[in-house]
Amino acid sequence: MADPITSYPLCWPIGWKRTPVSSRSRARFTTANRDPATSTYRFRNSLTVAAALKRLVAELQRLGVPDYNVIVSTNIRTRQDGLPYSNQSEPQDAGAAVYFRRKNDASNQKCLAIDRYDRVADNLAAIAATIDYMRGIERHGGAEILDRAFTGFAALPPPIEAQRPWWQVLEISKNGELAGVTIEDAEEAYRSLAKQLHPDIGGNAAQFAELSAAIRAARDSLKGVSP
Repeated sequence: MADPITSYPLCWPIGWKRTPVSSRSRARFTTANRDPATSTYRFRNSLTVAAALKRLVAELQRLGVPDYNVIVSTNIRTRQDGLPYSNQSEPQDAGAAVYFRRKNDASNQKCLAIDRYDRVADNLAAIAATIDYMRGIERHGGAEILDRAFTGFAALPPPIEAQRPWWQVLEISKNGELAGVTIEDAEEAYRSLAKQLHPDIGGNAAQFAELSAAIRAARDSLKGVSP
């Protein structure tokens, strides 16, 4: 079974080719600021994550996607509402993906993902621009073509051979014995392994996905267990 799609870390869709880091470029997405002296927009700043998210959410709403049917997935840590913080350093992997369901087709999940640029904000803005362009197809009577264009993808799962019990992934049992293991033990093991496996520090994305699934399973299994 594939690991659930998460806002953080980035869940890249199966079948989508990655852009090598050496081939990524700086985009030209900017925000324009009004010059009070001339009442014209002349100052341009690099787009922030917050501004890029605003563009993306607006385009999804125009596409008929409710906010509760959207998962924005990046390597930027998220707030309680699931959206990325904007005051973080740029991650090593600046790719971005958005998973969504349209209101009239809630059972069919769609995905768009871009990692062409070296900033998360620019990749998010590029997804927003892509949706805007593709909505033109619908405006000209090509609703069926648009629906086919937004192909559904699942999040990249851990490899089959890595699907192990949570206690093996967290390395906190001996010979399969769990007697005396507490949620504190699991959390400590998770933090230690996360420092080695997180993609932002050169770790393996599939192994980190397995680790994330393991700590969720451990929390469920050890709920209420104390030393």
